[in-house]
Amino acid sequence: MAKFVTAKEAVKHIENGAVIATSGFVGGLVPETVLKEIQTTYKESGAPKNLTVVFAAGQGDGGERGLNHLAEEGLLRCIIGGHFNLTPRLGNLINENKVLAYNLPQGTLSQWFRDIAGRRPGTVTKVGLRTFVDPRLEGGKLNEGTTEDIVEVIKMNDEEWLWYKPQTINVGIIRGTTADQNGNISMEGEIGTGEALAIAEAAHACGGIVIAQVKQVAIQGTLDPKDIKIPGVIVDYVVEGDIPDHFMTWDYEFNPAFNGDLKVPVDSLTAMPLTNRKVIARRCAMELIPNAVVNLGIGMPEGVSAVASEEGANSMVLTTEAGTIGGIPAGGLSFGAATNAEAILDQPYQFDFYDGGGVDLAILGLAEADEHGNINVSKFKGRVAGCGGFINITQNSKKVIYCGTFTAGGLKETVQDGKLIITQEGRNKKFLKQVEQITFSGDYANSVGQPVLYVTERAVFKLTPDGMELIEIAPGIDMEKDILAHMEFKPIINAVKLMDRRIFEDKPMGLQI
Repeated sequence: MAKFVTAKEAVKHIENGAVIATSGFVGGLVPETVLKEIQTTYKESGAPKNLTVVFAAGQGDGGERGLNHLAEEGLLRCIIGGHFNLTPRLGNLINENKVLAYNLPQGTLSQWFRDIAGRRPGTVTKVGLRTFVDPRLEGGKLNEGTTEDIVEVIKMNDEEWLWYKPQTINVGIIRGTTADQNGNISMEGEIGTGEALAIAEAAHACGGIVIAQVKQVAIQGTLDPKDIKIPGVIVDYVVEGDIPDHFMTWDYEFNPAFNGDLKVPVDSLTAMPLTNRKVIARRCAMELIPNAVVNLGIGMPEGVSAVASEEGANSMVLTTEAGTIGGIPAGGLSFGAATNAEAILDQPYQFDFYDGGGVDLAILGLAEADEHGNINVSKFKGRVAGCGGFINITQNSKKVIYCGTFTAGGLKETVQDGKLIITQEGRNKKFLKQVEQITFSGDYANSVGQPVLYVTERAVFKLTPDGMELIEIAPGIDMEKDILAHMEFKPIINAVKLMDRRIFEDKPMGLQI
């Protein structure tokens, strides 16, 4: 039976050198009270130390919260994570070679927890082949001190697969909403269920311990068994979290539209102004099909939803890596939640859906592309951002679109009289001879026949077996001066046509979706 203890008492059970796994997605499901106490206890006593932390999604706020609490020199020996943008303090340790560090795909890590729970020999998948995760490239290693391969290429039936090797999980640190006196945990006040069950079962299967942070405690037998997401038989210690450390997301103490308690009316979106951002979103929206299951990246791709709404095309089903299907994904520090979701899956099962080709169209940001169609979103000038769920999503979607402005850094453009006008060119090229890190492999996409487009405000490219082909340019744009002069390679040029003129007119396009 689970013991009800303070955070300080729970942390005393984490031994030096332990491998810990933590739940969380940005700010949702993050066991903040326990993480803070690990930091406090370490600073007071020097223990626990030399920990390995394993986590799937980014867990932080870009400042001090979440896994940033663990970034005390000596506390961690190794980091194995999916995303690092929100944990800059961990990033500093990695860049300074003060820890061993790996970046692996978010979805594969969440499934890896589940495989450890079943005492299977790690996770075998094609996710990550020919990307930086592939040991023939970088093996997911993030700094010079990290040398051991924890991912291996294997062959089965003459096909290549990646084997993500298993590890022992000594401590699972998770979060729920309510625990009864037997330690059964419900998650009714959270944005979803995440990978909490997989982590708890993994730690239990390894003979480790499970620490669960909850918001409140109920009398045994009073919780509906259908609401129990973590059974008490695998929970060792329950910690009641402090309310400021148990917000639903970093932005909301509680939002009933995020957990399905309340369906709220969604006001019509204000039409986007006719800028280069809308030009890009409109061209992407032209690729939508009726009732498409879609994953939209953060930033530029979010405009596609606004354009679709403006055009009356509301049949697409949006999904997020955290497990939501349907509704409107939240942004910023509430990313991972969705307003009015139709369903919320455990994160490992969401990625089963993604890996199984469940997404019809993925529309994601274009940070860097090269002549082979490779994309980098995970590492820039040595700074580690991490791949998150990007590799799972892009490698397995039926079709992928990368979108963004053609250049960056001071770019200024206007749309006038049905044409695109560049008033100040960006300083930074995005179409490079070779990307710094391969987060998406054009070579792999070609090998499986995956359609890939690269959409900018002035040019559209498609991936071919021979490389990137320029297929469209915007009205008002000079191919030599405005496109080829700002690329580090020359694309294939055959029959180039003008982008649809409706994209550049300040009125609805009349898309038939």
